[in-house]
Amino acid sequence: MSVGELAGLLVAVFWAVLVTLLAVVLVRLSRVLKEATVLVSAVTEQAVPLLTDAGAAVRSANEQLERVDEITANVQDAAANANALSSTVAATLGGPLVKVAAFSYGVRKAVAKQQGTATLPTQPAEREELARLIRAEVRAATAPKSGLLSRVRRAVKG
Repeated sequence: MSVGELAGLLVAVFWAVLVTLLAVVLVRLSRVLKEATVLVSAVTEQAVPLLTDAGAAVRSANEQLERVDEITANVQDAAANANALSSTVAATLGGPLVKVAAFSYGVRKAVAKQQGTATLPTQPAEREELARLIRAEVRAATAPKSGLLSRVRRAVKG
């Protein structure tokens, strides 16, 4: 056997080993790809129902939010109506009640002065009531002239 033949034999053996190793790698790669395909199909089968459920949950949440928006709007309307009603009642009844209370206090004071004894409220409750009436009268006198309360007063007075 010559050196050339020996070199040819070594190259042939090297190529045979290389081809065998490449065949083994390709077989393993083929198995990995098959397993990946099975895994992807399984994930797809499980993901589609999950996405469907997630879409249904989002739609349901949107419906609930729309209902909450409607409820919030209704509550805001009710609060505005209650505020307007309380302002109207305060304008209609508050002013005359304060005037009646102030007038009755003035009458009591005048009668007491005429009798010779000036009586200031001695009970804490009476003093607090008098202070509350005075504060209400001051608030009414200093209220803005263009507000809802003043418009209601003007409408009531005629």
